[in-house]
Amino acid sequence: MSTVVETVTELVTPILDAGNFELVDIEFVKEGKNWYLRVFVDKDKGINIEECALISDKLSEKLDECDPDPIEQAYYLEVSSPGAERPLKKESDYERALDKYIHVSLYQQLAGSKIFEGVLTELTESYLKLEYMDKARRREIQIPRDKIAKARLAVKF
Repeated sequence: MSTVVETVTELVTPILDAGNFELVDIEFVKEGKNWYLRVFVDKDKGINIEECALISDKLSEKLDECDPDPIEQAYYLEVSSPGAERPLKKESDYERALDKYIHVSLYQQLAGSKIFEGVLTELTESYLKLEYMDKARRREIQIPRDKIAKARLAVKF
């Protein structure tokens, strides 16, 4: 049996491909008493609310056509942009983030911290290199990719 995320991925991919959209992420989560199916989509020059609504309508139709229903619970469907702090999940996400300011959370401490924000300066199969500020000093750190819990673009203040 496939999971909700796998099923929704299969249903939404042709819709996105037809409009040259990119699937960024899908999550199916319970928050309080309610379930939410969130589909994050984007395209090269950004996505607007009308495009999100169109994708939502088409995906909703596809989900309604499924028999048996792939989602047993009542849920809210949300289709949106990943926003300015887009998560970095796929290799292509990391490649597009080169020379950009990112936030990285680690599973365990490295150089005394589990969180780093800085400019992604280098990317290999096994690590990424980040240039960051430590108080008033510019530093570089090489972060093993298997130590990364989450990474995303970040807004620098």
